[in-house]
Amino acid sequence: MHEISLVRNIFRTLEEEFPTDMNRIRGIYLKAGLLSNVQPILMQNAFAAVLDDEPKYQQTSLHVEVLPILIHCDDCDKTTEVQQYRFVCSCGKPSRNVVQGEELLISKVEFED
Repeated sequence: MHEISLVRNIFRTLEEEFPTDMNRIRGIYLKAGLLSNVQPILMQNAFAAVLDDEPKYQQTSLHVEVLPILIHCDDCDKTTEVQQYRFVCSCGKPSRNVVQGEELLISKVEFED
């Protein structure tokens, strides 16, 4: 399960970024594109497993927002949401220009006051 290593990497990144404030983190917010190969329920399960190993993070929660796949069409200059993995613009032209949907980002970190 690659989600456990992803969760551990998230904590490692936060420890590097906020070395003196890790005990104050209460919420971690992620944005995961549909093409990122991340399933929110599996991330939640991995998060719970990591919390079992790392009691110092017990007060922290994980929130995962799934982002749709968006493509940009150079012919009509429109951005279109991909439906059923059909990478076709609303004008009917196929496009491989993915502008959203591959990311896995920490979008927000919530701290205790």
